[in-house]
Amino acid sequence: MAKIKKGDLVQVITGRKQDKGGDRGKQGKVLAVLAESNRVVVEGVNYSTRHTRVGQSQRGTKTGGIETIEAPIHISNVAIVDPSSKKPTKVGHRVEEQTKDGVKRTVRVRYAKKSGKDL
Repeated sequence: MAKIKKGDLVQVITGRKQDKGGDRGKQGKVLAVLAESNRVVVEGVNYSTRHTRVGQSQRGTKTGGIETIEAPIHISNVAIVDPSSKKPTKVGHRVEEQTKDGVKRTVRVRYAKKSGKDL
């Protein structure tokens, strides 16, 4: 079961500090998870510049120029943020029973472990 999913709030825990132009300490929402390469795309983190060639779309508008997009970052360089303390934390799983339409099922549920020091 994946520890980080699309839509989670994560914090970058490695890399250069923000005052030196890096992304360490920034928080953002996960836009995409690339499971085959163990990478995630985080909103507002790891911007890269992409030069696109001028071309025409279906409607005849010209597209192209310089775009800044979020590049993938390795999944080990981010940690999920605890919703209560707003600090990075580890994730655990527990087994709970849910009843849906009178049928009991056992489900694995993610929860944020207690965050002590900053990771």
